[in-house]
Parts: sequence; structure tokens; C-alpha cells
Amino acid sequence: MKVFKFGGASVKDAAAVRNVAEIVKLYADEKLVVVVSAMGKTTNALEKLTRAHYHHDGDVNALLQELKDFHYSMIEELFQVPHPTLLRDIETSLIEIDWAMEEDNTKGFDYLYDQVVSQGELLATKIVAAYLQSASIPALWLDARDFIKTDNNYREAKIDWVQTVEFSQTVITKSFLAVDVIITQGFIGSTSENHTTTLGREGSDYSAAIIAFAMDAESVSIWKDVPGVLNADPKQFSDTQKLDAISYQDAIELAYFGASVIHPKTIQPLQNKDIPLHVKSFINPKETGTLIASGIMNMETIPSYIVKSNQVLISISAKDFSFIVEENLSTIFNVFALHKVKINLMQNSAISFSICVDNGDKIRGLILALRVEFNVKYNKDLLLYTIRHYNQSTLDKLTATKEILLEQKSRHTVQLVVK
Repeated sequence: MKVFKFGGASVKDAAAVRNVAEIVKLYADEKLVVVVSAMGKTTNALEKLTRAHYHHDGDVNALLQELKDFHYSMIEELFQVPHPTLLRDIETSLIEIDWAMEEDNTKGFDYLYDQVVSQGELLATKIVAAYLQSASIPALWLDARDFIKTDNNYREAKIDWVQTVEFSQTVITKSFLAVDVIITQGFIGSTSENHTTTLGREGSDYSAAIIAFAMDAESVSIWKDVPGVLNADPKQFSDTQKLDAISYQDAIELAYFGASVIHPKTIQPLQNKDIPLHVKSFINPKETGTLIASGIMNMETIPSYIVKSNQVLISISAKDFSFIVEENLSTIFNVFALHKVKINLMQNSAISFSICVDNGDKIRGLILALRVEFNVKYNKDLLLYTIRHYNQSTLDKLTATKEILLEQKSRHTVQLVVK
């Protein structure tokens, strides 16, 4: 059994969905679990809808209608004749969005977010499964919430591995008795009370790895609009190189530092069972792509560049000008944990502690909370450069025209916060 994952770009329009069907046909002799993300920019649209409803800021009806129009036009283009069963299934998901927004807001924004935004994956997989069936590919739609079980940490749910393995082996194994292709959702799971949860933004890669771990899959393939893992984002660097094969360790380092090609949590469950990961092109599906596996040692000569924009550099110091010691750090980290703000880089001196984070809607509350006990200064609109397997010439070239606010080096990695 193999696990495939198709992201939003690979199902962004009718032509892309047809292409997914053609790729699945190339593996006609395999049992496949196909994990599909929300179509195109649907997740962004649902996030905007959720915020508009929760904060009473925006035209909720217009946003919802735009979402409906997009998916109904997709169905109209994919199917030459009406598909009443699919239309009913789509209407069910849209009604569930209405129901979620009719609930009171006492459960908080994160809970509402998961109930609404999760519908993007459900809508996409219902359409993809129906299209595969119409293309003579026997495929079965499964609800990932029936077998991916989590805690109730909404928007960043943690996997209950024992239950997930148990439910996956029961539900998926039974489904394979009927068909060879299963279509299911990335990004979502459910609590023991059957409330929908999400696994973190761009979490569909992680879903594929969870299923592979639970089912002892032969491999995982993530289908992208690039030929494999590149040593830099081609939108920002003109001379990128494809990495033919990299180790689990290099992959998890690149993902952790912000490489968008792989979700940071994806590697661990695959490494734990030595399941190889392939990053392949849905544009040229017969090309080899990049292999991520154990025992690969040939990456060191190729520097890899990761750029994160919209960064905030926060400098924290004690109000009495005393040293930043372990007690202070405990308080600081607790504030970050309470506000669910992830740290991209941190560095301390005798009297200050500097942290680089993504800018977002939680930063204002974080800074206000830190200022209760500390002096806080910050710079916004910064870039965070990470170079894995750097050398001096790459550093000189990258920093020649930039003002560096913070620099941190280890043996294999350098990080620079720049204006």
C-alpha cells in the first residue's frame, strides 16, 4: 500500500483534477490512500469567512456565496451530466458551515475555525472521489475524522497515536476489501467527542505521514508543482538546484526552518518506521523527483536557502536591568506557550533575550503580556534567512547589501534576521 498526497495547487481547477486522475491511473496495480487538500485558495477563503463571522467584520454572505460558486462551477466543468449525489454531498458540507457559524462563540475562535475551515478538505475530496469514479477508477471516499483521532487542542491538535493506529487499521483495511483507491482528507481529525480538529496550517503532508505510519505503508509520495525538493524557492532565487536524495535529518531541518515543500511534522512518523518519502512533480509525474530516506549522506556540498518574510524581532529585558536567567526564561516561554506563538530563532545576552517570530494576529497580545514583567522592543517587516550547509562565499553573496540585525551560526546552519 502507498500513500499519495495532493495539495491545493494540484486540485486548483478542473484540469488539475483530471490530471490527478491520470496520475492515479499510472498506479493501477497499487493499493492507494490518496490524501487531498482543499482546492486552490479555499483554505484562505474559509479563514477569511471565519474571521468575518467571528469578529463581525465583513460580508459573510458574500464570502460564503463565493465559496459555493467556486465549487459548483468546478462540478459543472468536471461532469458533463448532472451528478445529484455529489451535489447533495456538497450541499451537506455547505450546510455544516452554516450550522457551525450559528453556534454561539463561547467555545472560542480556534474551535470555530476548525469546524468551518475543515470543510475545504471535505468539499475537495467529495469532488475528487466522484470524478475518479466517473473516470472508471473505482475509488471510495472516507472521512478522515473516522480514523485520525486527536486531543481538543483546536487548530494545532495532537494525534492520539494508539487510537489512530487502531481505527486506521480497521477502517482502511476494511475499505480496501472493496476498492484499491481510497480518497480522504488531509489536515483534519476528530476528538473523542467527535468534534472536528485541524492539525496546523498546511497539515495535509502530516496527515499522509500519519496514515502511512498507522498502515505500515510502503512509501509516501507528495505531489507538487516543482520537480522535487529544491535548494531554494525558485520564486526568490534564479539558480536553484534539485536535490535528488536527502536524509530524514536534512529534510526535517529544512522543514523546521520553513521550507514550504514539506510540513515540519511530516518526517518523524516516517523516520520512525523507515518509510521513504518521495517529492514528485504532478506536472511531470514520470520524473523521479526527490527521495527522502535513511542513509543518504550526499547533500553537504549544496547549500539550501530558506527565506521567511513578515518576521518580528522581539527584544526582551528585565525592568530592573538585571540578568536574564532561568527564572526569566521560564516566564517568557510560558507567555509564548499561552499565546501559541512559535519561535523561529532565539538568542540571549546577559541582559536581553531576542526572539524572531512570524507576524500575525497573536503578536499584539503576546507583547502586551510580556510587558507586564519586562521591557519589550520589537522590529517588524523583517526577513529571516536560513542557510543549511552554508559556506563563506554563500554568506558573503547573500549579505552584501543587507543590514543584519541578528546572526546565529552552528556547524551546518546559519540564520540571519535582516531588514
